[in-house]
Amino acid sequence: MTGPIGTAAAATAAAKAARPAGRALRRGLIAGGVVALLCLLCIGGATMSLLGGLTDDPATTALNANCGAGVKVDPNTKLPQIGGLTSDQVRNAAIIIQVGQQMRVPARGWVIAIATALQESRLSNLPHLGNRNDHDSIGVFQQRPSQGWGTVEQLSDPAYQARKFYEKLIKVRAWQTLALTVAAQRVQISAYPDAYAKHEAQASDIVDALTGGAARSVINVAAVRCAAPGEIAASGWTVPLKGPITSGYRTLSRPGHDGVDIGVAKGTDVRAAASGVVLTAVCNAHIGVRSYSCDRDGGIFVQGCGWYVDIEHAGGVITRYCHMQQRPFVVPGQMVAAGDVIGKSGSSGNSSGPHLHFEVHLNKDASDTGATNPVTFMAAKGAALTGSGA
Repeated sequence: MTGPIGTAAAATAAAKAARPAGRALRRGLIAGGVVALLCLLCIGGATMSLLGGLTDDPATTALNANCGAGVKVDPNTKLPQIGGLTSDQVRNAAIIIQVGQQMRVPARGWVIAIATALQESRLSNLPHLGNRNDHDSIGVFQQRPSQGWGTVEQLSDPAYQARKFYEKLIKVRAWQTLALTVAAQRVQISAYPDAYAKHEAQASDIVDALTGGAARSVINVAAVRCAAPGEIAASGWTVPLKGPITSGYRTLSRPGHDGVDIGVAKGTDVRAAASGVVLTAVCNAHIGVRSYSCDRDGGIFVQGCGWYVDIEHAGGVITRYCHMQQRPFVVPGQMVAAGDVIGKSGSSGNSSGPHLHFEVHLNKDASDTGATNPVTFMAAKGAALTGSGA
């Protein structure tokens, strides 16, 4: 993350979250009538959709079919244009990836390295800048000769700096599953450790652009392959749980449904989709002005998201997890890593059967205005929801 989230921002997000799935479902019920009432039906402990759920989106399938396997990066060939970067910056990114490939560092390492270089130098091979320099730091990673990284001549070579970065990174215990900012800080020892995380999304996009999608590959295998459901992708994202999508994002019958419903048995582990900071972990259930317990099943007559969690991730992305069975295992302000269990699925709040209602919001906007299609978003991260299992 870029730093601690202010209490005002957290309060705003919590306030905006008060409308979650309840109001959206009621609008859908009015629009869809009796059929929508049957959209979520508890059968054998799982949630099923009588409408058949969603079919695979061709764009989603194409994304997941291409995860960079076999693509060798050569900085000396013609490279693609990447928005916001100069040709020199793109070439330095290519050098960083090439060195990672030569060292057989998994693609997650490339994402961490490029995010670090974006923070340190904007991917520019900077010389010593005199009084504008941080001590004697130089190069794409701003490594310092006085700290034993190498000579000035050696550190003037981006490939040398990349190799030194990877050599230290792969010695960090469990580096692949650490939050990017933690892994980068263990290598660089920066005065501003939280600053690395804000570049994670752009670094993933750069890796994808130069490798044909390697940021969507599984996090811990040097031989690149797509992440399977439940595995963490090199982008740092994973599915919150495995299950069929039983109700989609803003469908014709439920135009106010700002997320997707994933059908699972009650008590299934719900996992953080990426590392981040917990914004909200509360019960939101009521009938009119009268509160309703989240420690029992809700119903279509109940309003609100039940026990739910909001997490803010790098780049101002917020994910929401609704209808949990019991109080979440996390609290506001807590840092979580991708794949951490944050609660158990259930049917609290406005729900007609066990499932997880999952939302993705952009630009730090937890309201319906900031909502985006979770299927498209997660597929681009290499953590596809559609077809993720029964």
